[in-house]
Amino acid sequence: MADAEAAPTVAPDPDAADRPAALTSRITGSLARRMIAIAALWITLLLFGGGFALDRVLTSAITRNFDSNLEYVLMSMIRSSEIGPDGEVRMIEPLGDPRFLEPYSGLYWQISGGRQEPYSSRSLWERRLVTSQAHDDEALHTYDSQQFPEEELRVLERDILLPGSDTRWRFQIAQSRETLDTQIRAVRQTLIPSLVLLGVGLIILAALQTFYGLWPLRHIRRAIAAMRGGENRRVDAPLPLEVQPMVEELNALLAHNEKQAEEARLHAGNLAHALKTPLTVLLNTAAGDTTPLAHTIRREAATMQRQVEHHLARARAVGRRGATQARANVHDSVESVSRAVALLYPDARLDLAGDKELVARVERQDLDELVGNLLENAAKYGGGSVFVTIQRDGSSAEMLVEDDGPGISPADRSRIFDRGVRLDSGKPGTGLGLAIVRDVAEIYGGTIVLEESEDLGGLLVRLRLPAG
Repeated sequence: MADAEAAPTVAPDPDAADRPAALTSRITGSLARRMIAIAALWITLLLFGGGFALDRVLTSAITRNFDSNLEYVLMSMIRSSEIGPDGEVRMIEPLGDPRFLEPYSGLYWQISGGRQEPYSSRSLWERRLVTSQAHDDEALHTYDSQQFPEEELRVLERDILLPGSDTRWRFQIAQSRETLDTQIRAVRQTLIPSLVLLGVGLIILAALQTFYGLWPLRHIRRAIAAMRGGENRRVDAPLPLEVQPMVEELNALLAHNEKQAEEARLHAGNLAHALKTPLTVLLNTAAGDTTPLAHTIRREAATMQRQVEHHLARARAVGRRGATQARANVHDSVESVSRAVALLYPDARLDLAGDKELVARVERQDLDELVGNLLENAAKYGGGSVFVTIQRDGSSAEMLVEDDGPGISPADRSRIFDRGVRLDSGKPGTGLGLAIVRDVAEIYGGTIVLEESEDLGGLLVRLRLPAG
């Protein structure tokens, strides 16, 4: 059988066949994900920096408050101290906090200086606070100390000259850091979850803002898809001010492309019509001549005429595809064309079954061209039986044309769609029938597949076009 071609692979995505591979390979990721990632990184950095600064401020404030209480006790201790008759220091009034009387209570005081044994609170018991003579504490000295096992201390000390004494006495007040650390931990346990919650909320807000802000781009994408599907000719939906200029430029570009396509189609049509008349003259002149030269002229002129018809069909399809929202009933087209084919091939029996209401997004004249080439091939090269099935396959209108001829081997299906290739040169033809079908179907976003008929044993041609 002649005039057939191997099936191109059908992509799962109906738009993937129309999308240039080079364009797809240049996609560098999602704009929304980029914006959300940048916002998340910036929010994280700000919250981390702000949280660290706030933690330092709160920790310092708690520590200063803690030290202020100890300093108040230290000053009270200094005011209550005097030098006794024996030259040793003593306290006139005991400090009021009962923890100074409880051994190892975590709150301690001590006065040391000269040769006197350190004078300390009962809470120290047998322990003593370490004093260092390497520095003078004329001003208040505050530091942390780990001199006691398992008890870190916050120590405040100051050197004082008491009246009636030449000895520099060191007054020390110390308290366990456990209370201070507990307060700091309590602040952090509130601060950290609050900042985390704030960060998550801000990131979610940034995501919502991003998706909402980019939503008009999705409208544009759907509008362009509708234009490719033949539903609309322009993007005319109301859009935000920032996007509207781009849409206007897009619509202007579409109008410009349509104008150029129409001009190219007119030029192709004019050229084809200009060639048809000389070809007709050549055919008529050589019709009554039986010489080899006349036979060659008739054969080559017929081939040229078929080429002209092929390019006219492509030009018409391109023009209609860009200018209208075409719809055609598949059953009506097959029924109409089958009557004409039956007159040309009276020995062939054509049967039709399937969905009578199925509509394809294609111009009726182009659909007749597709159906006519398929039915003519099946009737010409088949064994006499042609069966046509019309059905819907997802978003496609599908037409199956089967015959009981010898079929086409898988090896030949890879080249039979090449223009001019004919497997059966004993019957008239130019080898352009299925090439026209393929080209016109692809213009409308359709595909054609060659298979083997399980019922009739010959060739099965599966034509898919976008469903209306």
